[in-house]
Amino acid sequence: MSENKCFGSVPNAGKTDVKYDVVICGVGGQGAILASDILGRAAVAEDRAVQAAETHGMAQRGGSVENHVRIGSAYGSLIPKRGADLMIALEPAEAVRYAHLMKDGAVIIVNVEPVFPFTVTTGKAEYPDVNQMLEALSETFDVKAFNASAVAKEAGNKQAANVVMIGAASHFIPLQEQTFIDCIKALVPPKFLDVNLKAFELGKESVQ
Repeated sequence: MSENKCFGSVPNAGKTDVKYDVVICGVGGQGAILASDILGRAAVAEDRAVQAAETHGMAQRGGSVENHVRIGSAYGSLIPKRGADLMIALEPAEAVRYAHLMKDGAVIIVNVEPVFPFTVTTGKAEYPDVNQMLEALSETFDVKAFNASAVAKEAGNKQAANVVMIGAASHFIPLQEQTFIDCIKALVPPKFLDVNLKAFELGKESVQ
């Protein structure tokens, strides 16, 4: 059994030799905050400086959620325009919404299952075509798209799509896989732990 190395809240101290900026976006109820907590605490566990910020509107009602996690940063918690290395997009339209934050060639990991806003479900607006959104993003960025919600359902709970996405992102984030696993163990309630550990592994297998 590995030692649990996850502890405390995310401080603004630690090593700054490796810098890596991550945007995590989605809509309220998708677990963007838990995904940010796992990533931030994993960086803390490896003694990396971390700056983190959450900006969202009516997240509890399905509004847009945008979290920034800056590994190795000493210059503030908000990622500047065209500054992010990686995006974890829990919803496809949200990937487009926050694409302006990404460097050219940045990795964007997208859950292709849409969450339809109220304006769409009531017939007042049309939801953009998912394939067209992915094609547009792929012109500038390295897009890794898959149905993380379906993978989470395979793991045992569709709500674990956020952890599926962390598993997929672990290929690119400069932190150790075991550190992510330790932080999942520290942050997820025991009755949901097995599902979330499986979600992490399946997510890792979904992206190469």
